[in-house]
Amino acid sequence: MKKTIVIALMILFIAPVSFAMNKQTTMNTFTQELATKKLSPFCMAIVKGDLETVKKFIELGSDVNESSEGMTPLMYAARYNRLDIMRVLINEGAKINVKSGQGFTAMKYAKLSNASEAVALLKELS
Repeated sequence: MKKTIVIALMILFIAPVSFAMNKQTTMNTFTQELATKKLSPFCMAIVKGDLETVKKFIELGSDVNESSEGMTPLMYAARYNRLDIMRVLINEGAKINVKSGQGFTAMKYAKLSNASEAVALLKELS
């Protein structure tokens, strides 16, 4: 009887510890990417889809072709399917066929992200 009680107590104390050790923290891809990269504020506004902030950055002199983490602002806009931002960037002189540090264009990033509207816009403008 004593052995049964001791075993039951051990199970009660060991089980919560093992469950706590197996706890996994989940983050979505978007949050994880932003946490691991040091994007420029301009590209961060593009990723978030903040059109007014993007326009303000351009108004204040941000270069629409300056890369951040190896990608141009147009590549971020294409990857995250930000059509309005893509139009603004292109109207301000963003180069469509520039390659990233990985050798991808904005079109390739749009295709990799299944951003079909961005792909259609880039095809139309190319």
